[in-house]
Amino acid sequence: MTIKKIKLIKLRIVKNINGDVLKYLNRGDTFFKKFGEIYFSEIKFKKKKGWNLHKKSQCLISVPYGLVKFTFMDKFKKKKILTIGKKNHSVIVLPPNVWFNFTSLSKTSLVVNTLNYKHDDKETLKLPLK
Repeated sequence: MTIKKIKLIKLRIVKNINGDVLKYLNRGDTFFKKFGEIYFSEIKFKKKKGWNLHKKSQCLISVPYGLVKFTFMDKFKKKKILTIGKKNHSVIVLPPNVWFNFTSLSKTSLVVNTLNYKHDDKETLKLPLK
């Protein structure tokens, strides 16, 4: 899979004086395939997590809190960088077989990842960070 298939989709924020509501996902979204698992990953300022690759799972990634820089890399070592957070509230639609890592650009960030398959260590590849 190439990094050209990665999509960035803007999401809706419902403004509220008591605290905004950040829309993320509903079953009618065209990019949503099926539900397997959701996890949240907290990451601290200037810390990096990854490299990860899901062999069969599509990832839907968003950052409801903080600011995070994502680096994606295909098998040809071509890279694509996307930075998301509340100010540009979005979901990254990441197809299978794309390597990714992420770095927090704020004190603490929260990444949410929705997989269309349940997490399986045999399905996920990891490389050390450099």
